[in-house]
Amino acid sequence: MTFEQFAMARLQSLLRYAIVLTGNRDLAQDVVQEVLARAQVKWRRIERTDSPEAYVRRMVLNEYLSWRRSWAARNVHAVGERLVDLDDARGGVGDHAQAVVEADELWSRLGSLGRKQRAVLVLRYYEQLDDDSIADLLHCSPATVRSNASRALKTLRLTSELPHRIPAEEKS
Repeated sequence: MTFEQFAMARLQSLLRYAIVLTGNRDLAQDVVQEVLARAQVKWRRIERTDSPEAYVRRMVLNEYLSWRRSWAARNVHAVGERLVDLDDARGGVGDHAQAVVEADELWSRLGSLGRKQRAVLVLRYYEQLDDDSIADLLHCSPATVRSNASRALKTLRLTSELPHRIPAEEKS
């Protein structure tokens, strides 16, 4: 598979992943653009890996974690830029207006978390990875992953009026 074929096939998936990580469409596009530019240069090496997509997703995660701009302080959402806009993030159930309100509140709460805590929750609940895989990606121990997840979920529960939308802590 050529780099161009890979980029065309996986661009939307990489963008959705980056949007969930960053909480900002523009920043997500910047992150993905930067990663794809670097991936194109290294494509011959990347395509020989077991999973080029996993490799590029890890590049997106690393770029997000090392992003130098202070995006959190300037994080402003335009009307319509909501978690429910992500077609694979959640299905349309019940009252759409209420779902938008709840998603906006949850989106806002996720934006208040630190980068590592947010990354842990995205990797756990969006990417469906286990603690060992997350620890490998973040270069830390599984105990640190569990600690970050616990603190993040506690923060979300303390600040949220939607406790039924926030996953209960899992015992490992």
